[in-house]
Amino acid sequence: MKLSAAVRELNKIKGQLNQVEQIITHTKTHSLWTHEASLRKKLKSLEEMKKGFLKKRYAKRVREIEEIYKEYEDLLNYVSKRLLDDYNEDNETNFKLHEIIEDYYENYISSGVMNVLITKFIPKIINEKLDVIFPKSPKDEYKDARKIKRTIYLHLGETNTGKTYNAIQKLKQSNKGVYLAPLRILALENYERLNNEGVPCNLLTGEEEIIQQDAKHISCTIEKLDVNEEYDVAVIDEIQMINNDRRGAAWTRALLGLKCKEIHICGALNTKTLLIDIIKSIGDEYIPKEYKRDIPLEIDEKAFRYKEVKEGDALVVFSKRRVLELGAYYSNSGIKSSIIYGDLPPEVRKKQYAQFLNQESRILITTDAIGMGVNLPIKRIVFMDIKKFDGKEFRLLTSQEVKQIAGRAGRKGIYDTGFVGVSGDNIDFISDCINKEDKEIEYAVLGPSEDILNIKTASLSEKLAVWSEKVPQSILYEKMDIGEYLIILHNIRKYRLPEIVQWKLIMIPFDVKVEELMNAFLYYVDELFIGKRDEISKPTYKYESLEEFELYYQKINIYYSFGKRFEVTFDEAWVYSERRKVSEEINKFLLKL
Repeated sequence: MKLSAAVRELNKIKGQLNQVEQIITHTKTHSLWTHEASLRKKLKSLEEMKKGFLKKRYAKRVREIEEIYKEYEDLLNYVSKRLLDDYNEDNETNFKLHEIIEDYYENYISSGVMNVLITKFIPKIINEKLDVIFPKSPKDEYKDARKIKRTIYLHLGETNTGKTYNAIQKLKQSNKGVYLAPLRILALENYERLNNEGVPCNLLTGEEEIIQQDAKHISCTIEKLDVNEEYDVAVIDEIQMINNDRRGAAWTRALLGLKCKEIHICGALNTKTLLIDIIKSIGDEYIPKEYKRDIPLEIDEKAFRYKEVKEGDALVVFSKRRVLELGAYYSNSGIKSSIIYGDLPPEVRKKQYAQFLNQESRILITTDAIGMGVNLPIKRIVFMDIKKFDGKEFRLLTSQEVKQIAGRAGRKGIYDTGFVGVSGDNIDFISDCINKEDKEIEYAVLGPSEDILNIKTASLSEKLAVWSEKVPQSILYEKMDIGEYLIILHNIRKYRLPEIVQWKLIMIPFDVKVEELMNAFLYYVDELFIGKRDEISKPTYKYESLEEFELYYQKINIYYSFGKRFEVTFDEAWVYSERRKVSEEINKFLLKL
């Protein structure tokens, strides 16, 4: 980092101190996990800055960093002590913070107090058993896949260039195939496409299952892949997700574990080197094909102004709040817009897309959800912001993210040139991102397998923590972030459930940071394992608002997941009909904007 940039970053971290302290002081203990991770990240940044200033012998800056570091360290200790006190109370233990971090300070900053606590006192035998259960090379976890001579076709390149289309054509020609999607809406889109084109296909996602008579093909979200099943052709979409610290393990599992002779992988070009290295380590054959846009992209020379919006524009922001604000602004100006953001149910997204396709709305207002999904006739992509919150911090967009979004502009036969507009003084930034080479994706993310349950000498949370600390022997891989697993396990600890039940529970997809959803999740745990009920209760909503209906939709998904995973009686027909009703209500709210 250049010194000028380091000084700016130092001033930024220093300026945030009082606000961070205020927020942490008033945060409930169960919500401190995100703050703990953020504090550790700031301490790491300060340590890196200190090294840079030491090299330049800037003693004054070094002292300033040491003072700020101490204040953030005190905050981390305060947060960690609260988390530890909570743990001690729940487990009737008396661990002291200073004892835990005395010999493990670097681990403390790297992984957090709870991780260090668990790994410090776990017997050596746990590590030995992990070595037995998990082979040195991740590819060797999938013995059946290693018996198959696989050919992997790499369809890599820019957005909107036909990568997935070409792969799907090969899938259609097979006797038995699987399409693996990053999103439910993409799984649904290709399920409908295959069936409409005369290829019977089933749909399987975390939220629904549709079985067609005589179907030998399946379109599913990637987490639902059955690696025990053998296929003739498989398509893995959006492979650049392979290094996502929460979900990337599903792509790695598919790449390593698919029992399939012909695999088509689609995604960004910056995965090419990593994929080839992994494929070579497996011993599979590969055939790469690079895709480039036929439709040129042109960047507007002047900054975008709100009143200069044109039909066919897609305005891109990075929060639901901003989407709704812009929607209301243009509605008040007499301009109808379609609305897209991450929390929208797929059914609502489809309706909003349809409005735009049918020109019932003149413009699209969206988050970066547009970057991964349905191809639309967009004339111009307009970047209203250049920063996003990635779940941990606000940061500038990467060049790959900019290209993924900008690439949605232009549609062959409709708009033979795609245009890119930029709001504010950010034209140079967007232009640089579009024109520069993307940073290579350097590793694939690994997740734990159910085999970890075979270790009987520690709790599941302890075993997962030990597993996450073990550094992969190959530089091609890194471990996933197991933070959400640990949060769920922490919340269900009082039930003292069998480990196989705990494992199933941590695999239920929902946003663990949303208190109402966590409460709904725990309500079903209570019904099933304390109340011993054979049938679980349907969720309800409190009042009619956009936010409440969105939460209600997600509660329905949790209800569905419990019914499916634990094979208890639940009203599946009601789930599908209620989702449709809720989606209609959400769509009505958006139409009012």
